[in-house]
Amino acid sequence: MTDALLPLTPAVFHTLLTLVDGPCHGYAIAQAVELRTENRVRMGPGTLYGTLAKLVELGLIEEAPGQDDGRRRVYRMSDRGSHVLRLEAERLASDVEILRAKAVLR
Repeated sequence: MTDALLPLTPAVFHTLLTLVDGPCHGYAIAQAVELRTENRVRMGPGTLYGTLAKLVELGLIEEAPGQDDGRRRVYRMSDRGSHVLRLEAERLASDVEILRAKAVLR
């Protein structure tokens, strides 16, 4: 069933990738994504909070208990989220191997 989630959208991929480093609130996730991608991936409020809601619904992330500061919800990646991110990384690595074999990348 997790294969059906692939390929991940850029917003989902980068949200999960951010949470590899530990629990984070939504705005900090958006800032980290924009910094890491040099603004190639920008997450406005609609995209950010829609993505977070979707990931919670799918069981890929969860609210981090005891980390809510009263103003912001803090999220962490679930085991399922880690698994899906690993599957996506393997899919992307396979694509890179194909690009190298065709001399598109070195």
